[in-house]
Amino acid sequence: MDRPEWDLRLGYLIHDVSRLRRMMFDRELAPLGITRSQWWVLAFISRKDGLPQTQLANELDVGKVAVGALINRLEQSGFVLRQADPVDGRIKRVYVTKQARSFLAKLRKETDKFNARIVDGIDRTNLEATSDALLAMKRNLLAMSEGEAPLQMADEDNPAKKPNARKRKKAA
Repeated sequence: MDRPEWDLRLGYLIHDVSRLRRMMFDRELAPLGITRSQWWVLAFISRKDGLPQTQLANELDVGKVAVGALINRLEQSGFVLRQADPVDGRIKRVYVTKQARSFLAKLRKETDKFNARIVDGIDRTNLEATSDALLAMKRNLLAMSEGEAPLQMADEDNPAKKPNARKRKKAA
């Protein structure tokens, strides 16, 4: 097999399996009244309870506004609550509620069933080899990202983030 075609096929399969899994998982979660995005944030918060909202956005690699909207919906559902940091009141920390912990236990059972259906008929040895290969790819990708400048402009290069630019905008 020609290597470039194989590389493209592998990338396509990784992307397509991930896309299909997300799509089917959303369908599975629909009766529970929660979206995959909400579940993802809720599960992350449950592992790092009390995380500042801005740090949560950074760790999930999601915009602050998007995370804020997800947290708003989770808060309205009674799954999380926000509290001001005791030292710096500007910082909002996010905590899971007791209701969320019992919901997450139920959700984990559903996730386990869903994942079992995905791997049905696949030999354990193949699953372990696939997992090892994907972990190695992840390590390689993370190593590639080390030391590289972020894709976003640095604050000093971004006119909208310069203090003088903000003042001029407000004055106009």
